Amino acid sequence: MTRPARIPNLGGAKAFILHRPHATVNALSRQLVAIGLVTVECWPELPAEALAADFVFFDVDLGFDEQFPWKPGEAPMPLVALIGSEAPGRIEWALSHKADAQLLKPVGAAGVYSALLIARQSFEARRRLADEIAALETRVAERQTIVRAVAALSSRGVDDGQAYAQLRSLAMSWQVSMEQAAQRIVAMTEEGGDDQSSRA
Repeated sequence: MTRPARIPNLGGAKAFILHRPHATVNALSRQLVAIGLVTVECWPELPAEALAADFVFFDVDLGFDEQFPWKPGEAPMPLVALIGSEAPGRIEWALSHKADAQLLKPVGAAGVYSALLIARQSFEARRRLADEIAALETRVAERQTIVRAVAALSSRGVDDGQAYAQLRSLAMSWQVSMEQAAQRIVAMTEEGGDDQSSRA
């Protein structure tokens, strides 16, 4: 059973609005300030200080990649797309930036608060997933290094079980993890120093 999501306190959060001067910006700013956020309006680019923002709202209709100080899909905060035109190309562009929520223009008297909450939760879930994938990739790489080290040790006439035991013994004598010991063995092998492992 999953725990219900906790509603975060958004008071004091900073939101950048990347949109040309427009009534939409005024309506959005009013709602954000009423919720307790500090707003910064900018166009046509995000300033460097936007990297410390809690949220970025961006115009999908006139937006372009060079407006952002990061690569598409790599925003360090939740993004909310402001959509006026539902042209497929514009929606595809917003998706390439991995918008975490959306608001349809013109912005009305409601919807901003829920967009903030959805964007925050979606961004955090995506970041958790990316962290889990990176951790799994690291574990797979470490296991491959152990396999390579065992293969290097077993090439000297011992079976895999004995080679694995030797790797474990080396890790203990070097006072490092199995993965670190395996990295040393592989490095020695690649440098042509396979015989050094038996003398370490």
